Amino acid sequence: MNKYSVLIIILFAMHFSGFSQQLYLKKEPFAHTYSIVARDTVTGDMGVAVQSHWFSVGSLVVWGKAGVGVVATQSFINPSFGPRGLSLLESGLTPKMAIQALLALDEGREVRQLAILDVHGNVDAFTGKNCIEAAGHIVGDNFSVQANLMEKDIVWSEMAKAFKNAKGTLAERMLAAMEAAQNAGGDIRGKQAAAILVVKAKSTGNSWEDKIVDLRVEDSENPIKEMRRLLTIHKAYDFMNKGDLAVEKGDFKLAKQHYKNAQKLNPDNLEMKFWYAVTLANNGELTEAKQLFKAIFKQNIKWKELLPRLVKPKLLLLSDKELQTILKL
Repeated sequence: MNKYSVLIIILFAMHFSGFSQQLYLKKEPFAHTYSIVARDTVTGDMGVAVQSHWFSVGSLVVWGKAGVGVVATQSFINPSFGPRGLSLLESGLTPKMAIQALLALDEGREVRQLAILDVHGNVDAFTGKNCIEAAGHIVGDNFSVQANLMEKDIVWSEMAKAFKNAKGTLAERMLAAMEAAQNAGGDIRGKQAAAILVVKAKSTGNSWEDKIVDLRVEDSENPIKEMRRLLTIHKAYDFMNKGDLAVEKGDFKLAKQHYKNAQKLNPDNLEMKFWYAVTLANNGELTEAKQLFKAIFKQNIKWKELLPRLVKPKLLLLSDKELQTILKL
C-alpha cells in the first residue's frame, strides 16, 4: 500500500472519528506569532521554538515527539494539529502529506499557519491566505520559519538567515533565530511569552528521558531575553546532572570538571558551589574546599546542616575529623 492510499484511509478514519469540520471559531486561541521547527543534522535532535504576544503560547503552539517529529501550529490555532500531526507522521506520512490531511478537514484553514518536520529532516509549512499580515514562511534545509501579524515582512527571512549562520546546540541556534525575529520588528503587538522544545532523534522508550530541552516563559516584558537566561541555566544544570552521574560512578575527578563548568555558567548559584566544594573534598583538595565551604556557610547556614547528612549515602568521603574541621568554619 503506497502513502497516498494510507492518506485516504486516514482521512476517512479521521472524518468518522469526529475530526471533520474543524471550524474557525472566535473561541480558538488568538496566538499570532513567529516560530521555527528545525533538526540538528549531526545529532538528529528535533526542536520547535515560538514567541508571541499571547500568554503561555508554548502550551498550544509547540509539539514534539522523540523519533517522530515536531509541529508548530499558530495564527488562529487549531491545537489538535499538534497531536494529530505527530500521529500522522507515525503512520508513515510525510510532513507535506500530514499538512494536506489536516487542512483538508479544517474549514478554518485559511487563517491557520502550520509547520511540520519529521525525524528524517523532511519539512513543510502552510500559511493561510487570510492570516493577518505581515505573514509568511520559508522552508529550508532541515528547518522552517513562519510568522504572522508581524511588524515587517522581513521577519521570517531574518530568522532563516540567523538560524543558518548560528553556532551551538539546536536550542541555541533556534533562539538565535528568535532573537533575529525580534530585532527585525517581531510581533506588531509586542512581546509576552516564549517556548523552546527539543526532543531526541530516537526515543528511549521513556518519555521523561526523551525531552532534551523543555522551557517556557509564560508572561514577561522580554520573553526572548528571559529565555536566553533560562537556556544558560538549563545548560549549567545539564553539567550538574553529568556531575551527579560521575559521582554515582565514583569518578570525582570528572564530577569536579562538570561542576566547575556549571559554575562558570551560573556563578551565583550556591548549590552549584556546594557540590563543587564536596567534590573538591572528596578529591582530597581540602584547602580549596574549606575556603569554598566557608563562603557558602556565610551566605546560608543551611548548607552546613546538610553537609554531615551526605556521609551515610557516601556522597561525602571524609573522616570524622576532617568533617568536623569543616563544620567549625
